Amino acid sequence: MIKIAVQKSGRLYEDSLKLLKDCGLSVEDGLDTLKAQVRNFDAEVLFLRNSDIPKYLEDGVADIAILGENVLIEKNVDIAVVEKLGFSKCRLSVAVPKGVPFNGPQDLNGKKIATSYPHSLQQYLNKHNVTASIHLISGSVEIAPNIGLADAICDLVSSGNTLFKNGLEEKEILLKSEAVLAANKNSLAEKSELIEELAFRIRSVLKARKNKYILFNIPNDKVAEASQILPVLKSPTVLPLLEEGWSSMHSVINDEDFWTVLNKLEKCGAQGILVIPIEKMIV
Repeated sequence: MIKIAVQKSGRLYEDSLKLLKDCGLSVEDGLDTLKAQVRNFDAEVLFLRNSDIPKYLEDGVADIAILGENVLIEKNVDIAVVEKLGFSKCRLSVAVPKGVPFNGPQDLNGKKIATSYPHSLQQYLNKHNVTASIHLISGSVEIAPNIGLADAICDLVSSGNTLFKNGLEEKEILLKSEAVLAANKNSLAEKSELIEELAFRIRSVLKARKNKYILFNIPNDKVAEASQILPVLKSPTVLPLLEEGWSSMHSVINDEDFWTVLNKLEKCGAQGILVIPIEKMIV
């Protein structure tokens, strides 16, 4: 059995549970419990405080976990990253009040900086030979400059809306982060079969999320041209239609190329274009 740790609340909670369920794991939401048995996979899910997960993972209380890279870096634990998951992307940044001059890290010399990430901030200050006073805050870091507690902050930024609402401007990015699947190194060796099975499912789900299935009708004399437009894995599927001179083409499109490809196909003569979400994708 493997023990999978996820946040009991917070921004990663829903995304983590959805990923596990999309991977076919039947697990109850952890709103009123600390752990839940997975009914159709040899695993149980532990619902833990975000800040506690790295240590539980390092100590082997959990075998694997879904958490942010920023937490792993901040806690400085000896665990392995199995897979980057591509969601909950954010960055750890330094921000100062609007209108305050900031030309680089040296402007932080002698300043007071509020943060929930003292280890990451101290590494940044050391790297730039800056001496500053770090004020550790576990709550809403953004209000610190407004109440006179700090001259600047170091906190996670996603959209930047919270900074804007508090009259702050992002000035320096310390690191970029996203959700990852991380593992205890001993578990990675001792329970490799189960962990790899779950990682395989996760990769299949993530690959599917980045692609869409497309099918359309095309005149036969345009099949070759349409084939050159499609960024397929190998080659598109071409099936003859009952109407003479026409074929149906099926393929897969990456989300990043989606609208560009659709526009080109329409100009090429494609008709009846259908786009379908992909549930799982194995390549």
